[in-house]
Amino acid sequence: MIVLATLLQAIAQILHMVITIYIWIVIIAALITWVRPDPYNPIVQTLFRLTEPAYALIRRYIPTVIGGIDLAPLILILVLQFIDLFLVRLLMNIAMRLGA
Repeated sequence: MIVLATLLQAIAQILHMVITIYIWIVIIAALITWVRPDPYNPIVQTLFRLTEPAYALIRRYIPTVIGGIDLAPLILILVLQFIDLFLVRLLMNIAMRLGA
C-alpha cells in the first residue's frame, strides 16, 4: 500500500506542476495579446498553439466576449484552479489514507 500511496502522491505533484505551468502560459499569452505581437514570432505562435485549443473548447459552450473583452483566459484559469484544488488534493488525501 505504501507503493501505491507514493505513486498517487507523485502523480498529484506532477499534475499540480503541469497545471501551474499551464496557468502561467495562459497568463503570458493573455498579456502578449495586449501589445499587438508579431504573428510570425515563434514564441507567439507557440503560445497560440498551446492556448487556442483550450480557448476554443470554452468558447464552444460559453460566450466569452463581453464588451469587447475575451474572458476565455480567465475562465480557463478558474477551471484549472478548480481542478488543481479538487483533484490534486483528492489524490493527496487518498495517498495519505493508503499510507497510514
